[in-house]
Amino acid sequence: MSDVHGTVAPGFESVREEFATVVAKEASDGGAQLAVCHRGRQVVDLWGGDGVDGDSLLGLYSSSKGAMALIAALLVQDGVLQLDREVAFWWPEFAAEGKGRITLRQLLAHRSGVIGADGGFTLDELADDRVIAARLAGQRPFWEPDTGHGYHALVIGALVGEVVRRATGRTIQEHFEERVRAPYGLDYYLGLPEELEPRFRPALPMRPSDAEQALLDAAPIAPDSNLAIAFDFHADPPFDIVGYANSRTVRAKGPVSGGGIGTARGLARMYAAIAGELDGRAPLLKPGVLAEVARIHSSGTDLVTGAENAFGLGFVPLATRHPALTPTAVGHSGAPGSQSFADPGLALSYSYARRRFAFMGGPGAAENDRLIPAVVAAARAL
Repeated sequence: MSDVHGTVAPGFESVREEFATVVAKEASDGGAQLAVCHRGRQVVDLWGGDGVDGDSLLGLYSSSKGAMALIAALLVQDGVLQLDREVAFWWPEFAAEGKGRITLRQLLAHRSGVIGADGGFTLDELADDRVIAARLAGQRPFWEPDTGHGYHALVIGALVGEVVRRATGRTIQEHFEERVRAPYGLDYYLGLPEELEPRFRPALPMRPSDAEQALLDAAPIAPDSNLAIAFDFHADPPFDIVGYANSRTVRAKGPVSGGGIGTARGLARMYAAIAGELDGRAPLLKPGVLAEVARIHSSGTDLVTGAENAFGLGFVPLATRHPALTPTAVGHSGAPGSQSFADPGLALSYSYARRRFAFMGGPGAAENDRLIPAVVAAARAL
């Protein structure tokens, strides 16, 4: 069994045992981190596998959508943004091509249909939220807005970010730094400072088994499909998902759809600030706002991925995927298989991060199905 390092608080010993099994079976080649906070204090701080320690900074991909959702919710809470106001109220150019009636609520719930751009983006364009937004202002939707939902994988951060910039004069990255990351000392960044680069560990590509590769080969992605458009596979060259986090340009600019870099500790603390008191501060979101962003706004068959899923407002309502959690649990996964969330009903936050892509890791690698129940059981026992 691979060595596991770090600490757990009394009562969470079973989580260490489960994590050791995960590292040995799924994440030894590349390494993984697990961090959990309960009632405002860190109770699990573990890492193991090759090339990763507790301080290693990893590409956490769409986990950044959780930071986006948090900033949007804070601005709604402040009264700066209104969920049922049209996006074009703040961003008039967005009304082109029949998009004038799309509301901020619909956008956050992945219902706008603006999932990508005709012709796709270059990697440098995907690194820059302002460039993405400018391209999408005149883009036609790929389905009639609000008639269904589909994962806005690479663009939702730029779309919501442009609303935030127009409404406040500041980017989501700036709001996150000033209101969340710096005050709580989070080891999670939307724009990684150059001096922290030595701690970054590059993302590693998936290594599918023969059976898994056969499944991939049996279902090629049609270049004109919503899936290809949302993940920029129709671009020339197609989107390189591993190369995305491994690009210094992406890490430096921190595009909000997937460019966050950090540790499991950093995201666990971010979500702990939602789950309850942290560092003597009241929870970031008031109960009414939290209930609204956690409420299911989209459910059923995703028009991009074809999977059955659900979205709140920016956040994913995690109880739909992990029944051990309470209905107020909110979070987001990341492409390699990472998963992070807050569960205020349990005063719990959780973050699992892995370096090598898991097979079908996007909604959270399969090992989360074992780790999360172990964490919840330990928390409930206390």
